[in-house]
Parts: sequence; structure tokens; C-alpha cells
Amino acid sequence: MIFSSTKFILLYLPIVFAVYFLLNRYRLVSAGKLWLVAASLFFYGYWSTDYIPLLLASITFNFVVGCALSPHAPRFRIQSSRKLVLGLSIAANLILLGYFKYANFFIDNLNAVSSSAYSLGEIALPLGISFYTFTQIAFLVDSYRGEAKEYDFVNYALFVTFFPHLIAGPILHHKEMMGQFQSKWTLAIRYRHIWMGLFIFSIGLFKKVMIADTFAVWADAGFASGASHDFFSSWATSLSYTFQLYFDFSGYCDMAIGAALLFNIWLPINFNSPYKALDIQDFWRRWHMTLSRYLRDYLYIPLGGNRCSSARVYFNLMATFVLGGLWHGASWMFVIWGALHGGALVIHRLWKQLGLSMPNPVAWLVTFLFINVTWVFFRATSVADAMTILKGLVDFKSISATPVASIPTADLAWAGTGADALLAHLPSGLAAHVVSYVMIAVAFVVCANRNSFELTTQGSATVQKTMWMAVLFAIAMYSTVHSTSTVFLYFNF
Repeated sequence: MIFSSTKFILLYLPIVFAVYFLLNRYRLVSAGKLWLVAASLFFYGYWSTDYIPLLLASITFNFVVGCALSPHAPRFRIQSSRKLVLGLSIAANLILLGYFKYANFFIDNLNAVSSSAYSLGEIALPLGISFYTFTQIAFLVDSYRGEAKEYDFVNYALFVTFFPHLIAGPILHHKEMMGQFQSKWTLAIRYRHIWMGLFIFSIGLFKKVMIADTFAVWADAGFASGASHDFFSSWATSLSYTFQLYFDFSGYCDMAIGAALLFNIWLPINFNSPYKALDIQDFWRRWHMTLSRYLRDYLYIPLGGNRCSSARVYFNLMATFVLGGLWHGASWMFVIWGALHGGALVIHRLWKQLGLSMPNPVAWLVTFLFINVTWVFFRATSVADAMTILKGLVDFKSISATPVASIPTADLAWAGTGADALLAHLPSGLAAHVVSYVMIAVAFVVCANRNSFELTTQGSATVQKTMWMAVLFAIAMYSTVHSTSTVFLYFNF
């Protein structure tokens, strides 16, 4: 079950909402929270129930250790070194994550170096393990620092499992959520929150099924192993993935925020128009903001941050982003992507120290082109495939050559509406390019305007906004019924 499925929208979400507030109405507050925990576990186990025990064990372990580390839970205080316990508990979480996510990667590289033939067999990656592991490591550190002050097991279980964020984030801080789960103001239906939640959910749904899933067709075809490319197809491929990833993940986050608002819970904003960034540092303040915050607070600053020599600061930046790249998956391509961003931040820091600058339009163009190039490494399955696309980006001789073979339109979100029939009158290769570049132009326009959070929160609920919400929701729901997409991209990370 995913947010953009009819089962979630028409069955799961209304039932969970109705039962939760019905229990609260009869002052069964604890039962309402237990209902949300049970509903969230059902949501998680809908794909497979195999890893529900692992999730519950992780929650129990980290809650007990967090209580032991915290000065605000004296009943559980430990007598041994708190720092040692913190280190061991973080190591236990990372070892668990490492086994499921990186064990075969390590074995494959060991075999390649030593010509051995070790094998652990296929290891299935539990859904959302990266997100709930990082969330709980942050809780352990906050408990050690005394920043986490509320220790109720049901609230903690809800904090970790709450279905809007469980599978793919945002990555939450204990201190920003527990107060909301405790507050009596979240127990009653609040119609403004319902309107805002449905509005931002509709925007996210539209982003996912109408924009991201359309770009996915061209991105998947262009990044297919062994695909050949010319100038036009390389730009269509790279830009298609650049926009697919943004609209897919930001669409998920919009739907997560919208769904949570129905329950009067505010999740942190995860995207703030990242493709408007004027430099790479600005980009990381706008893109996957909760991950950026996490890497800063729990990796970059503990390494020394910028409170040390310039050489050490550059090392800290590189280490943070290489590890941040590796967090996305067990592949050297993610390491390369992280290293490129780390290197860009080092260059940006040197640039600023020298007092250099450039006009905003040029700064935007340089930043966007760099991000587009690095997404090629993020998406490609090998360096060779990535280089094929990158070479095509500057293959100016092929501009006058025959376009690549047509990319099918039958699987697009708007297939069957008549638009694809019109394209049949164009030459086959030209049809693919016309559609992709029109969509790319539309995506640039969308990214240049107000983002979903600004649209939702700026101004009051009006008839015009409500009509726009209804239109977006209706179009997206029509496409959802006909959609072939079964997953969000960040479920893989």
C-alpha cells in the first residue's frame, strides 16, 4: 500500500481517521494512540509482515537504552559510563542496518579484491530501516544530551511508527514530535487542519502520478543499461530523472505532511524549492532538509564541524557527504555522488573565503547544471553508463543527426486522453523528444513558482484554493486508477 493507491486514499486513511477521533471523542485517548500504532504497523506490514518483529525489537531496545541514558528518566539510570552505553547502542543500530543494507556489498567487494567466493545469499532490505534507524539514533543522542525529556512508551512507539513518515521520512527529532503527541489540542477534529492536509496531499498526489511517473518513463528508458545516446536524448534522460526524483520524493513528503495534518500533527518540511538554489550550500538547505539537518547535527558537528583548521573542515565536509551518499545505498555510484557534493561544498567554501561571487542567473545555472550532472551518477547503475549520458550532454555533433528511437507514451500518466494519439502524426523519434521537452519546460515553470508549503500556508482557505484542490485531486485520482507505478523512489533507500 502506498500513498498514491486507491486502497490508501479511499479505505485505509478514512478508516484510521474515523476510528482515531471516535475513540478520542469518548475520551479513550490511550486507546486512540494504540489504534494509531496498530494502524501504522498494519501499514508497514502490508508489504510483508516478516520484519514487523524487527521493527518492534528496535523500538523496544532504543526506548530502554534512551531511558537509561537520559537524566530525565531516573528510574532507568545506569551506573556504568553513559558515553560507553551510547556508543555501544549506536553501534548496535548501525550493525543491524549494515547487515541488511551493506553486507552483500562488502562481500562482493571483498571477493573482487581477493578473488574469493564468499556468499551470504540474498538479504532482503527491510522497508524503511534506514529512516527508523536514523530517527532512533537521534533519539539516543538527544537522550544522552538531556534534550529528550518525555519517556512514554506508547508515545515513543507512535513517534517511530506513525505511518505518514515511517517508510521514507522525513527524519524526525524526538523533541519536535513528542510534545505534539502529548498535546490535548491534537485530540479533536480541526477542520482547518483537514483542509490544509487535503490541499497539500492533493498537490503531492498530483506531483507523484502526473509529473514524476511521467518522467519515470523517459528516465527508465534512458538509464537502461547499454542504451546509446545523442545530445537530445542525454539531456532528456538526465533532466527527466532530475525532475522525476524531485517530484516523486517531494510529492511523497507532501502527502506525508498532508496525511499527518489530518491527525493535527505537523511533520517538518523536507523540501523548500531546491531547484531555485543559487549555490550548492543553498541547495542542501532546501533539499531533503531533515537529512541535511541530521548529517549536520549528528555527523558533521561531532567530527568538528567548522570549529577547526581549514584542512580539517574540508575533511569533515567530504566525510559527511561520502557517508551521506553511502547511506542511500550499497553502491559505489552513491559514494561518487556523495564525493562530488562534498567536493562542491569544499570549492564553495573556498570561493566564499576568496570573496568571489557571480550574478544570480549565472549562479543558478551553474548550480542546477552541477546537480543535474551528479544525479546521473546517483541513478546510473555503472560508471560506464553514467559516462555515456554525460558524453552525450556535450555531443554537439549529434544535434543534426537522426533522433534516438521513440520512447513509448502508452505508459504515461495521461495515456488514453487523446494526447498520445496526436503524437502519432509526428515522426517517431521526434514525438518522444517533443513530449519530453515540453514536460521538462513545464517542470521548470512549476519549480520556479511557489512550492506546495507556500501555496498551502500563505493566505486563508478560499473557494478558489478549494476548487484548485478538487481539480488537482480529481485529475490525480483518475491517473491513480490507471497508474502502473507501485512504489516511491525513496522506498529503495
